Amino acid sequence: MQTPEIHVEELKKDEEFLANIKRLEEECKKEQSISKGYQLLDAQLIIEAPEEEINEIFTFIVNNAFDRLAEKLTNRQTFKMQDEEDKAAARAIYEHGMQRYSENDQKGAKEIFLILSHSMDKYALKDAMLLHAAVVIAGKSFDEFIDTIVDVSKVDENDPLAFFVQTFTHSVTEMFDMFKKEVEEAREEIHIFAQSQESS
Repeated sequence: MQTPEIHVEELKKDEEFLANIKRLEEECKKEQSISKGYQLLDAQLIIEAPEEEINEIFTFIVNNAFDRLAEKLTNRQTFKMQDEEDKAAARAIYEHGMQRYSENDQKGAKEIFLILSHSMDKYALKDAMLLHAAVVIAGKSFDEFIDTIVDVSKVDENDPLAFFVQTFTHSVTEMFDMFKKEVEEAREEIHIFAQSQESS
């Protein structure tokens, strides 16, 4: 099925489309909604909005996602992947972690992947995030991770959680065996973190 071509110039002048963007912007700020923030970001990217506007939305998304994470951790709750806001928050934190990783901030990336593994309610995602952390602990660069560990051909584009990398060159169990020492280290760090949460 071919996707219809998007005529950017026409959309920029389409009053209904622009009115929808404005409404989305207002709702997004009023409700502090991360998922609406993503919808707004997509719409602004389509019409090639100025970079500062894109950055402003992205900052809004990331800040709200970390606020939501802090709230979850304080209340000892997890991100529920069936919930649109929780899913959008986890996605924003994950994308921030991947950005850190791509910028060689190994420590920052590892901590984000560990926290996500600890705070998601879906086991497949928990394991995928644990593997991300183990790969970072093993000293693999972002490029090595993408080129030799991730298998994009297995991605199911209809999966609503497809923006989290969950497909690898081997099964997760096999990957855990390949990075046994690092996986144990990652699990230990999560255990220590969980204990500190309980005692606080």
